[in-house]
Amino acid sequence: MNNYIQIVFASIQPEQAEMLVAQLSEAGFDGFEEGENELKAFIPEKDYDKQLLKELAYKYQLQYSEQAIQEQNWNALWESNFQPVVVEDFVGIRAGFHEPIPSVEHEIVITPKMSFGTGHHATTYMMIQQMKGISFAEKSVFDFGTGTGVLAILAEKLGAASVFAIDNDDWSIENALENCQFNSCHAVELRKMDSASAGKQFDIILANINKNVILENMAALSAGLLPGGNLLLSGLLEADETDVLSKVIETRLNYMGKINRNGWICMKINK
Repeated sequence: MNNYIQIVFASIQPEQAEMLVAQLSEAGFDGFEEGENELKAFIPEKDYDKQLLKELAYKYQLQYSEQAIQEQNWNALWESNFQPVVVEDFVGIRAGFHEPIPSVEHEIVITPKMSFGTGHHATTYMMIQQMKGISFAEKSVFDFGTGTGVLAILAEKLGAASVFAIDNDDWSIENALENCQFNSCHAVELRKMDSASAGKQFDIILANINKNVILENMAALSAGLLPGGNLLLSGLLEADETDVLSKVIETRLNYMGKINRNGWICMKINK
């Protein structure tokens, strides 16, 4: 059974939440829920390092609580908190128990479970914003770190001919498959993988993950991008931009600009 640990940080500021998401992502936490002055973080029980969390909390003088969550309890937990997300007039993301969202071009219905990527977080929101300005018609797409599968699903809805979506977490693959089926996707291939070395090239690559993973895989991402192709990078804090940009230049890619949201950035690259 895939049991998780939920950590709740209360009375924190937005900049502290940004710092925690970045550092906890590197420590194996793979789900986050941000509220007003609160951050919930989730990690598989088998990966939970109590001492590391104690040291992090002590370093930043933060209080937290922890709770074990069993797989079967997750739906009730997120259903009590999950609200629809609307990205401009472009995309609406909701759960199956919500009413349809009017006046959006595309609607995605998901059951997020423990996977990251509901559209609530700034990074997913910005990835969707950037996808609006790219033509996906008949294109091949690589979704590196698919999470709930929401970006892969959107890529197919935007007309992609094929979408190769990967994640290194069993729960994410299971969840993404469920969400793809619910949204009647037929062009998405899901696979559990640890790196961006897919062995083929794509017109568009989506990588909403984190700084360290992006830097470690930048050479593979560059090699996997067809000439003239587009690469979107997020899961990045504003402070990450300089290091990521240096790697972009090193791998002979072209930086086309970025957008910002709540201290996070989404970078657009092409080849």
